[in-house]
Amino acid sequence: MNEDIYEKIADIEREIASLPEGSVARKTVKGKEYYYHRISRGGKRIENYISFEELSALKEGIDKRKKLEKELKELKSAVIQGAGPVLNAPGFKTMVRTGKLLEAQIAPVRKYKKRECISQLREYVFGPGQDRVLIVYGLRRTGKTTMIRQILTELPHEEFNKAAFIQVTTGDTLSDLDSDLRLLEKNGYKYVFIDEVTLMEDFVEGAALFSDIYASSGMKIVLSGTDSLGFAFTREEQLYDRCIMLHTTFIPYREFEKVLGIRGIDEYIRYGGTMSLSGINYNADTPFSDSKHAEDYIDTAIAKNIQHSLKAYQYGGHFRLLLDLYERGELTNVINRVVENINHSFTKNVIERTLNKEDQSIDIEDDHMIQIKEYLTMLDLIMDIDLESLPEVNRKGKIAVITQPGLRYAQAEAIVENMLLDTEFQELSVKERKHILDRLISEICGRMMEDIVLLETRIAYPDKKVFKLQFPVGEFDMVVYDPKELTCFLYEVKYSKETVPEQYRHLADEEKCAMTAHRYGDIRGKYVIYRGKNTTDGDIQYLNVEEYLNSLGKIQ
Repeated sequence: MNEDIYEKIADIEREIASLPEGSVARKTVKGKEYYYHRISRGGKRIENYISFEELSALKEGIDKRKKLEKELKELKSAVIQGAGPVLNAPGFKTMVRTGKLLEAQIAPVRKYKKRECISQLREYVFGPGQDRVLIVYGLRRTGKTTMIRQILTELPHEEFNKAAFIQVTTGDTLSDLDSDLRLLEKNGYKYVFIDEVTLMEDFVEGAALFSDIYASSGMKIVLSGTDSLGFAFTREEQLYDRCIMLHTTFIPYREFEKVLGIRGIDEYIRYGGTMSLSGINYNADTPFSDSKHAEDYIDTAIAKNIQHSLKAYQYGGHFRLLLDLYERGELTNVINRVVENINHSFTKNVIERTLNKEDQSIDIEDDHMIQIKEYLTMLDLIMDIDLESLPEVNRKGKIAVITQPGLRYAQAEAIVENMLLDTEFQELSVKERKHILDRLISEICGRMMEDIVLLETRIAYPDKKVFKLQFPVGEFDMVVYDPKELTCFLYEVKYSKETVPEQYRHLADEEKCAMTAHRYGDIRGKYVIYRGKNTTDGDIQYLNVEEYLNSLGKIQ
């Protein structure tokens, strides 16, 4: 049977975990109706008052949970009744695959190209034993499970027979998993890969089991899943220095080109951020093909990721300021809104106007924004780029960059299209409308290309300072400063295929260059990164953007 059924089971279980449980109770007191959210905790019934305004969203969430629970039961029943291989082999309490079942699971990936970060997984699996586990984590569709299946294909036959893959499902407990690990250890299994391990509610509390008992006795334990925050909390609380973290969310341009075989900055701007399983038909299969798919991705891969982590760990203690939003069924909407606002702020700087807010039942407070951005940063979904100024050296800022370009582009395009529904715009001729739309989209792509270059350069050179430098008039799109050598390199980034002196006017400005050299050291090079061919114009070097991004080398 197609392995997709197991991925679908995991997706449904993850979504169920983020939806409100229990039921809604109605009480009449002195002729007035009151509503309560009724749930069970530790065998006790708890009732929390809910306002009439919150009632609809809560009921909708509870109904959706019940519908998904029914679908999940049917899927699991199909597996057990023969629609797929029975994975609960005799003696095992969880879904364990070994031998021929495991061979069938990994067979399709033998022809796939591999992500660069597989080298870290390879080093752990084939390297010397250690008292640590490896955690592979990241957002959906970033290659986690594929990477694990690929490393299994590299095991020699005799070692492959000592490998097992465990698919954790809702309802599995740490005790169940411990029992299966003991059985595997008893039978000589050396390599164990455990997927969606954070679906276990008691994972964090007992995570040290994997390193202290099994890894320390010689087993190679690889944990994986999309619950990125859950793994981050686990590292801080239980595993601490007994784990190695391998994060898959950020996919640089060179991997987009190398692994998927798709070349071109325009394609990366529109669709970058996820990996298709086969590397073909990526455009048709991407979750960012339009704004609706982008919103669905935020809901399922990001918002529910955050909510499940916050709900499962420390009895919800990590919710902090977000607890009220979660209990009112608003957190998914607000997380979506924060991502939109980051993109909206980016887009309005291009189109010089804002989009009217859609109706929402709760305002986003600054404190909410700060905390959600904190979690989005932990997910590697956003990264900050420094913004510095001369001659006002104390005036500093940050640029929030979405690390999945396709997500940013889909939402930016939706904002532009919505703006163009304006009555005045519709009165323009079709040629005028197309000209304006093309220009706006081109400007958005240009700004996105700037952000991509800044982000990938910053990640490639962690020992250097990478930032945008502003002057009272004009700016350098990127400065790369080496604090050890006291040297710097200056860049302009242009969404153009042509070489025009106007493009490097700031690089040729003696006053700007003098201020920069005084602050950041000798200027060792001036560059324009663009979409044309490599060339020079005096002391200005033109660099092709795709070649530049490929030249950044392996992520440090």
